[in-house]
Amino acid sequence: YLCYIHYMQNENGTFRNFLSFRRDYLDEQGSEDSFGRAIWALGYLLGNAPNDAYFQSGKEIFFDAAPNFEKLQSIRSIANAIIGICYYLESSPQDESMTERLRIMTWKLVNQYRQHRTEQWHWFEELLAYDNAMLPLALLHAAGILNDEAVGSTAIESMQFLSCITLKDGCLSLVGNENWFVKNATPSRFAQQPLDALAMVLMYRRAYHYTRDKKHLNDLYTSFMWFLGENDMRLSLYDFETKGCCDGLESTGVNRNQGAESTLSYLISH
Repeated sequence: YLCYIHYMQNENGTFRNFLSFRRDYLDEQGSEDSFGRAIWALGYLLGNAPNDAYFQSGKEIFFDAAPNFEKLQSIRSIANAIIGICYYLESSPQDESMTERLRIMTWKLVNQYRQHRTEQWHWFEELLAYDNAMLPLALLHAAGILNDEAVGSTAIESMQFLSCITLKDGCLSLVGNENWFVKNATPSRFAQQPLDALAMVLMYRRAYHYTRDKKHLNDLYTSFMWFLGENDMRLSLYDFETKGCCDGLESTGVNRNQGAESTLSYLISH
Protein backbone atom coordinates (compact mmCIF):
# COMPACT_ATOMS: atom_id res chain seq x y z
CA TYR A 1 0.00 0.00 0.00
CA LEU A 2 2.93 2.35 0.55
CA CYS A 3 4.05 1.53 -3.00
CA TYR A 4 0.52 2.29 -4.19
CA ILE A 5 0.55 5.73 -2.55
CA HIS A 6 3.93 6.44 -4.14
CA TYR A 7 2.71 5.26 -7.55
CA MET A 8 -0.32 7.57 -7.32
CA GLN A 9 1.64 10.69 -6.37
CA ASN A 10 1.83 13.47 -8.98
CA GLU A 11 4.93 15.57 -9.63
CA ASN A 12 3.38 18.45 -7.66
CA GLY A 13 2.95 16.21 -4.60
CA THR A 14 -0.80 15.65 -4.86
CA PHE A 15 -2.24 12.17 -5.31
CA ARG A 16 -4.45 10.59 -7.91
CA ASN A 17 -7.20 8.49 -6.36
CA PHE A 18 -8.45 5.98 -8.97
CA LEU A 19 -6.46 3.24 -10.68
CA SER A 20 -7.77 0.53 -13.01
CA PHE A 21 -6.83 -3.13 -12.69
CA ARG A 22 -4.54 -2.55 -15.69
CA ARG A 23 -2.77 0.20 -13.70
CA ASP A 24 -4.16 3.00 -15.85
CA TYR A 25 -4.84 6.27 -14.03
CA LEU A 26 -8.54 7.11 -14.04
CA ASP A 27 -8.26 10.68 -12.75
CA GLU A 28 -5.80 13.54 -13.03
CA GLN A 29 -5.92 14.63 -9.40
CA GLY A 30 -7.69 13.01 -6.47
CA SER A 31 -10.06 14.65 -4.03
CA GLU A 32 -8.92 16.68 -1.05
CA ASP A 33 -10.37 13.92 1.16
CA SER A 34 -8.12 11.31 -0.41
CA PHE A 35 -5.14 13.66 -0.05
CA GLY A 36 -5.85 14.25 3.64
CA ARG A 37 -6.23 10.55 4.35
CA ALA A 38 -2.97 9.78 2.56
CA ILE A 39 -1.19 12.34 4.77
CA TRP A 40 -2.83 10.82 7.87
CA ALA A 41 -1.51 7.40 6.85
CA LEU A 42 1.97 8.66 5.98
CA GLY A 43 2.23 10.68 9.18
CA TYR A 44 1.24 7.65 11.23
CA LEU A 45 3.90 5.64 9.43
CA LEU A 46 6.57 8.26 10.23
CA GLY A 47 5.56 8.25 13.89
CA ASN A 48 5.44 4.46 14.14
CA ALA A 49 7.78 3.12 11.45
CA PRO A 50 8.70 -0.57 11.93
CA ASN A 51 12.09 0.03 10.28
CA ASP A 52 14.19 2.77 8.71
CA ALA A 53 13.46 1.71 5.12
CA TYR A 54 9.73 2.34 5.56
CA PHE A 55 10.47 5.58 7.40
CA GLN A 56 12.69 6.95 4.63
CA SER A 57 10.28 5.96 1.86
CA GLY A 58 7.31 7.44 3.69
CA LYS A 59 9.20 10.61 4.55
CA GLU A 60 10.04 11.28 0.90
CA ILE A 61 6.38 10.98 -0.15
CA PHE A 62 5.21 13.02 2.86
CA PHE A 63 7.56 15.94 2.17
CA ASP A 64 6.87 15.90 -1.56
CA ALA A 65 3.21 16.43 -0.60
CA ALA A 66 3.91 19.06 2.07
CA PRO A 67 3.75 22.17 -0.19
CA ASN A 68 0.07 21.36 -0.71
CA PHE A 69 -0.88 21.31 2.98
CA GLU A 70 -1.80 24.98 3.28
CA LYS A 71 -3.69 24.94 -0.04
CA LEU A 72 -6.38 22.61 1.35
CA GLN A 73 -9.87 24.11 1.60
CA SER A 74 -12.07 21.22 2.79
CA ILE A 75 -12.19 21.15 6.59
CA ARG A 76 -12.15 17.34 6.64
CA SER A 77 -9.06 17.15 4.45
CA ILE A 78 -7.42 19.76 6.68
CA ALA A 79 -8.34 17.69 9.75
CA ASN A 80 -6.94 14.46 8.30
CA ALA A 81 -3.72 16.20 7.28
CA ILE A 82 -3.39 17.77 10.75
CA ILE A 83 -3.56 14.33 12.34
CA GLY A 84 -0.83 13.03 10.02
CA ILE A 85 1.37 16.06 10.74
CA CYS A 86 0.91 15.56 14.49
CA TYR A 87 2.01 11.92 14.27
CA TYR A 88 5.10 13.05 12.38
CA LEU A 89 5.89 15.80 14.90
CA GLU A 90 5.59 13.39 17.82
CA SER A 91 8.67 11.65 16.44
CA SER A 92 10.34 14.82 15.07
CA PRO A 93 9.43 17.66 17.47
CA GLN A 94 12.45 19.69 16.39
CA ASP A 95 10.91 20.43 12.97
CA GLU A 96 9.90 24.06 13.56
CA SER A 97 8.82 24.64 9.95
CA MET A 98 6.29 21.80 10.10
CA THR A 99 5.13 22.95 13.55
CA GLU A 100 4.34 26.36 12.06
CA ARG A 101 2.46 24.70 9.19
CA LEU A 102 0.47 22.79 11.79
CA ARG A 103 -0.35 26.00 13.65
CA ILE A 104 -1.65 27.70 10.48
CA MET A 105 -3.85 24.73 9.53
CA THR A 106 -5.14 24.29 13.08
CA TRP A 107 -6.26 27.88 13.28
CA LYS A 108 -8.08 27.51 9.98
CA LEU A 109 -10.27 24.95 11.75
CA VAL A 110 -10.62 27.01 14.92
CA ASN A 111 -11.62 30.12 12.95
CA GLN A 112 -14.10 28.06 10.93
CA TYR A 113 -15.59 26.91 14.22
CA ARG A 114 -15.82 30.43 15.63
CA GLN A 115 -17.46 31.65 12.44
CA HIS A 116 -20.30 29.10 12.68
CA ARG A 117 -20.67 28.66 16.44
CA THR A 118 -23.83 29.97 18.10
CA GLU A 119 -25.24 29.51 21.59
CA GLN A 120 -27.11 26.38 20.51
CA TRP A 121 -24.84 25.16 17.70
CA HIS A 122 -21.26 24.29 18.60
CA TRP A 123 -19.95 23.14 15.25
CA PHE A 124 -17.65 23.98 12.34
CA GLU A 125 -20.31 24.43 9.65
CA GLU A 126 -24.07 24.62 9.18
CA LEU A 127 -24.53 20.85 9.13
CA LEU A 128 -23.19 17.58 10.51
CA ALA A 129 -22.20 15.50 7.50
CA TYR A 130 -19.74 12.59 7.32
CA ASP A 131 -16.53 11.87 9.26
CA ASN A 132 -17.69 14.41 11.86
CA ALA A 133 -15.53 13.34 14.78
CA MET A 134 -12.36 13.82 12.73
CA LEU A 135 -12.71 17.59 13.30
CA PRO A 136 -12.53 17.55 17.13
CA LEU A 137 -10.00 14.70 16.88
CA ALA A 138 -7.65 16.82 14.77
CA LEU A 139 -7.84 19.69 17.26
CA LEU A 140 -7.18 17.34 20.18
CA HIS A 141 -4.03 16.14 18.43
CA ALA A 142 -2.95 19.69 17.60
CA ALA A 143 -3.66 21.04 21.08
CA GLY A 144 -1.22 18.53 22.53
CA ILE A 145 1.54 19.31 20.03
CA LEU A 146 1.07 23.10 20.11
CA ASN A 147 0.27 23.26 23.84
CA ASP A 148 -2.56 25.65 22.99
CA GLU A 149 -5.46 25.83 25.47
CA ALA A 150 -7.71 27.72 23.04
CA VAL A 151 -7.39 24.89 20.53
CA GLY A 152 -8.02 22.33 23.26
CA SER A 153 -11.16 24.07 24.54
CA THR A 154 -12.56 24.25 20.99
CA ALA A 155 -11.89 20.55 20.57
CA ILE A 156 -13.61 19.63 23.84
CA GLU A 157 -16.64 21.87 23.26
CA SER A 158 -17.24 20.56 19.74
CA MET A 159 -16.73 16.97 20.93
CA GLN A 160 -19.33 17.45 23.66
CA PHE A 161 -21.79 18.86 21.14
CA LEU A 162 -21.29 15.88 18.83
CA SER A 163 -21.62 13.49 21.79
CA CYS A 164 -24.97 14.98 22.81
CA ILE A 165 -26.30 14.27 19.32
CA THR A 166 -24.88 10.78 18.78
CA LEU A 167 -24.69 9.03 22.18
CA LYS A 168 -28.26 8.07 23.08
CA ASP A 169 -29.73 5.42 25.39
CA GLY A 170 -26.38 3.78 25.99
CA CYS A 171 -25.45 3.29 22.33
CA LEU A 172 -24.00 5.21 19.42
CA SER A 173 -26.52 6.60 16.92
CA LEU A 174 -24.53 8.17 14.10
CA VAL A 175 -25.71 10.93 11.80
CA GLY A 176 -26.81 9.08 8.66
CA ASN A 177 -25.63 9.87 5.16
CA GLU A 178 -29.13 9.93 3.66
CA ASN A 179 -29.63 13.64 4.34
CA TRP A 180 -27.11 14.39 7.11
CA PHE A 181 -28.05 16.84 9.88
CA VAL A 182 -28.72 20.37 8.74
CA LYS A 183 -28.85 23.03 11.45
CA ASN A 184 -32.39 23.50 12.84
CA ALA A 185 -33.57 20.33 11.08
CA THR A 186 -33.88 16.66 12.09
CA PRO A 187 -30.82 14.38 11.98
CA SER A 188 -30.78 11.78 9.23
CA ARG A 189 -30.97 8.40 10.94
CA PHE A 190 -29.93 5.89 8.30
CA ALA A 191 -27.04 5.17 5.98
CA GLN A 192 -24.85 5.20 9.10
CA GLN A 193 -21.31 4.33 8.08
CA PRO A 194 -18.40 2.54 9.81
CA LEU A 195 -16.02 5.40 8.97
CA ASP A 196 -18.01 7.64 11.33
CA ALA A 197 -17.88 5.08 14.13
CA LEU A 198 -14.10 4.81 13.67
CA ALA A 199 -13.77 8.59 13.99
CA MET A 200 -15.75 8.51 17.26
CA VAL A 201 -13.52 5.78 18.68
CA LEU A 202 -10.36 7.69 17.78
CA MET A 203 -11.79 10.97 19.11
CA TYR A 204 -12.58 9.55 22.55
CA ARG A 205 -9.22 7.79 22.70
CA ARG A 206 -7.39 11.04 22.02
CA ALA A 207 -9.69 12.93 24.42
CA TYR A 208 -8.69 10.51 27.19
CA HIS A 209 -4.99 11.04 26.48
CA TYR A 210 -5.54 14.80 26.47
CA THR A 211 -7.68 15.06 29.64
CA ARG A 212 -7.15 11.75 31.51
CA ASP A 213 -10.90 11.72 32.15
CA LYS A 214 -11.97 8.06 32.21
CA LYS A 215 -15.46 8.97 30.99
CA HIS A 216 -13.95 9.16 27.53
CA LEU A 217 -12.91 5.51 27.76
CA ASN A 218 -16.54 4.53 28.45
CA ASP A 219 -17.67 6.57 25.43
CA LEU A 220 -14.92 4.93 23.36
CA TYR A 221 -16.21 1.48 24.30
CA THR A 222 -19.82 2.47 23.56
CA SER A 223 -18.74 3.73 20.14
CA PHE A 224 -16.83 0.53 19.34
CA MET A 225 -19.82 -1.62 20.27
CA TRP A 226 -21.73 0.02 17.40
CA PHE A 227 -19.90 -2.45 15.14
CA LEU A 228 -21.08 -5.43 17.22
CA GLY A 229 -24.78 -4.64 17.45
CA GLU A 230 -25.16 -1.89 20.03
CA ASN A 231 -26.76 0.42 17.48
CA ASP A 232 -30.16 1.62 16.28
CA MET A 233 -30.93 -1.64 14.46
CA ARG A 234 -29.41 -3.96 17.08
CA LEU A 235 -27.54 -5.71 14.26
CA SER A 236 -23.83 -6.56 14.08
CA LEU A 237 -21.92 -5.01 11.20
CA TYR A 238 -18.84 -7.10 11.84
CA ASP A 239 -19.03 -10.48 10.11
CA PHE A 240 -17.37 -13.11 12.29
CA GLU A 241 -17.27 -15.60 9.37
CA THR A 242 -15.60 -13.44 6.71
CA LYS A 243 -13.77 -11.18 9.21
CA GLY A 244 -15.05 -8.21 7.20
CA CYS A 245 -17.30 -5.31 8.16
CA CYS A 246 -20.57 -4.44 6.44
CA ASP A 247 -20.87 -1.05 4.79
CA GLY A 248 -23.56 0.54 6.94
CA LEU A 249 -26.95 0.62 8.62
CA GLU A 250 -29.89 1.25 6.28
CA SER A 251 -33.58 1.59 7.14
CA THR A 252 -34.00 -1.96 5.75
CA GLY A 253 -31.14 -3.41 7.82
CA VAL A 254 -27.44 -3.95 7.25
CA ASN A 255 -25.80 -3.12 3.93
CA ARG A 256 -24.22 -6.51 3.27
CA ASN A 257 -21.39 -5.23 1.07
CA GLN A 258 -18.08 -5.43 2.92
CA GLY A 259 -15.82 -2.77 1.45
CA ALA A 260 -12.19 -2.04 2.30
CA GLU A 261 -13.04 1.27 3.99
CA SER A 262 -15.58 -0.39 6.28
CA THR A 263 -13.32 -3.31 7.18
CA LEU A 264 -10.37 -1.00 7.87
CA SER A 265 -12.66 1.14 10.03
CA TYR A 266 -13.48 -1.90 12.16
CA LEU A 267 -9.89 -3.14 12.35
CA ILE A 268 -8.45 0.26 13.36
CA SER A 269 -11.23 0.68 15.93
CA HIS A 270 -10.51 -2.78 17.33
